Amino acid sequence: MQNGVEDIGYGRQFKGWYDRLLPDDGLAAETVEGLLALHPDPEKGTLEFGVGTGRIALPLSERLGHVTGVDSSPEMLDALRVKLKDGGDVEPVHGDIRTYTSKARYGLVYCVCATLSILHTPEDQQQAVQRAADLLAPGGRLVIETHNKPPILDLHEGRTRTTYFVPYAEPGTGVQTHSTLLDGGLWHCSHILYQADGTTRVGSELTRLTTPDDIDGYARAAGLKPESHLSRWDGSPYSERAPMFICCYAKS
Repeated sequence: MQNGVEDIGYGRQFKGWYDRLLPDDGLAAETVEGLLALHPDPEKGTLEFGVGTGRIALPLSERLGHVTGVDSSPEMLDALRVKLKDGGDVEPVHGDIRTYTSKARYGLVYCVCATLSILHTPEDQQQAVQRAADLLAPGGRLVIETHNKPPILDLHEGRTRTTYFVPYAEPGTGVQTHSTLLDGGLWHCSHILYQADGTTRVGSELTRLTTPDDIDGYARAAGLKPESHLSRWDGSPYSERAPMFICCYAKS
């Protein structure tokens, strides 16, 4: 707890190497293009829940203008502030996405890269969606991207534990993940980053797996209307085989 904001310690685990864990493989640019296409009214403002190091907010601000970014991790926000010295129009805000309040109302609130999954109970996830709905202007849109439960279960092939490796383009680099399914729909991953100089970094995360139906339920309870389920930011419709899914909701 810092300044009244509960922090699960995600930023402390991945301080200094979060951006290496998610290399620039074109996905960030695809996400930005998708958010631009989904924004109903850029003049009404943009808010990101879980801004992290600004991987999405910074390039989005270059296209849209000002973006407000909320995150509970002081370490992530510090990394964002360093990047802001090179440009970008992002306002880092230390806050909890379950309780964050503002007098501003936004045309778009987005929560991507499985930030919602870091909340470990349906009640906490519902609370975050409710906060997002409250911060939307009339006619505004909420966009959520998170892990897709079915392919993660398929990856385990009926086992509780599995291990997999994702090589990076740079020789001698990649991430090995030790993956464990826990009770209550929880998913624990320990990541080992292998770097070209022979060094390694280790970090763990615990998330709660969901389906589009789960997120739809949260949104309806918050007074939002479901619009679409996507599997990619290019507008591809939802597929149970896609590793992530995107849900869009409108505030009437």
